[in-house]
Amino acid sequence: MPEKDNNEKKNEEAKPELKDQIVETKHSITLGGQEIKYTVTTGTIVLKEEAEKKGDKAGESEGEKAKASVFFVAYMRDEVADKSKRPLTFSFNGGPGSSSVWLHLGLLGPRRVVMTDIGDLPPPPYTLVDNEFSLLDVTDLVFIDPVSTGFSRAVVGEKAKEFHGFKKDIESVGDFIRLFTTRIQRWTSPKFLIGESYGTTRAAGLSGYLQERHGMYLNGIMLVSSILNFATARFDTGNDLPYILFLPTYASTAWYHKRLAPELQNDLQATLREVENFALGEYALALSKGAALSTDERTTIVRKLARYTGLSADYVDRANLRIEIHRFTKELLRDERRTVGRLDSRFKGIDRDAVGEVHEYDPSLTNIMGPYTATFNDYVRGELKFETDLPYEILTPRVQPWSYGTHENQYVNVAETLREAMTINPHLRVHIANGYFDFATPYFATQYTFNHLGLDPTLQKNISLTYFEAGHMMYIHLPSLARLKDDLANFVRGAIPATPDDKRP
Repeated sequence: MPEKDNNEKKNEEAKPELKDQIVETKHSITLGGQEIKYTVTTGTIVLKEEAEKKGDKAGESEGEKAKASVFFVAYMRDEVADKSKRPLTFSFNGGPGSSSVWLHLGLLGPRRVVMTDIGDLPPPPYTLVDNEFSLLDVTDLVFIDPVSTGFSRAVVGEKAKEFHGFKKDIESVGDFIRLFTTRIQRWTSPKFLIGESYGTTRAAGLSGYLQERHGMYLNGIMLVSSILNFATARFDTGNDLPYILFLPTYASTAWYHKRLAPELQNDLQATLREVENFALGEYALALSKGAALSTDERTTIVRKLARYTGLSADYVDRANLRIEIHRFTKELLRDERRTVGRLDSRFKGIDRDAVGEVHEYDPSLTNIMGPYTATFNDYVRGELKFETDLPYEILTPRVQPWSYGTHENQYVNVAETLREAMTINPHLRVHIANGYFDFATPYFATQYTFNHLGLDPTLQKNISLTYFEAGHMMYIHLPSLARLKDDLANFVRGAIPATPDDKRP
């Protein structure tokens, strides 16, 4: 290659260094009858990596090289005497490809999107109100947008796709957490993670990465709609596990839409216990037998599956006893020319093609896209005073295809990472919130994962699970939001060792 001329070298030397872009604003909110004053820090932090010299001096540091600009919004309570006792929680959503807006403006932050009480789509325009269920009274909050989501971007000259994968995603988010914690001098504060959906995969991965790479031990991890073992949710040929684990959610959905027999419509909990027992018993055995299943056995399984799903026996039989999720969302209400949602099966959609095999869109996703997108874009400029002309990537396809290269020829399973982290740090607690109407991360699949964690019996008490009559984002359902706030607040308080003179801010 020809050497660069002097003009090219001068231009490179004159190139301005990429800098952080930070803005602070002051606010207050009343929670539980108490006024809380807080500071919001909004902006981007440049993530850098050490560059090594090549040739004779290989292994020596050549300085730092900017890799990505990561957007965040941090809420810190003012007038805290001892920050070492004030919890610090890092939050993110999933996708992959999702920004942190959902947990931010739906559950945790001091402002929330106004939806209907059940979480349905209100007419535009959309508004924010003070979130009386915010967790800010219990913990400081930092919302992180992984690279290519929100306003986070790879720097010019770096390939964004390098961040679009299981391993690099965990490393970049983990490195941001380390850097942010260092800069605000909060290494001795109690620390928590909260993730939703694929964000729970990231959180479990971070439990190991933060501990092993940075020596950062956590007090607790909160998982909202969890998926740690992808074998529980991948309807691949030869993998019968999802058919078993999705069945109780099929039943709860049919119950909600009143498609079950009268005796199963009375008590959801009783119905689910019956379906769970069938799923792990007769149904699991029948699927494991395959072609060895007798005609009489098959007839019995067909009849029971039809009874528990609200589908016809003929449909169940033609599906070979195996009902795939997207087929179910299309089939259950086909006679009404309606579909049910994947993220939240309480909601109905309308397809042009009433004889198709899968739904055209997820009504539970379209319900929330408009309100959350509009309100965040207004909030970040209007109240938080952060200005950029970049589009805020709420849920972007830019990260696809997502790389699972470290799990080639196997299902992603970070449950083992979490088990190891909890074993090494026996004080680490985990709380999981589940929605009965969630097809993205069914509650029974989560139960299966944690029942197969392999955790030592002495550490089982560190795990807690709660359930809601709502979907993947159970917090859009106002009664569930109120209860979830109490659950999370109690979890955070309980995961911090108390002292005799403890006065937690």
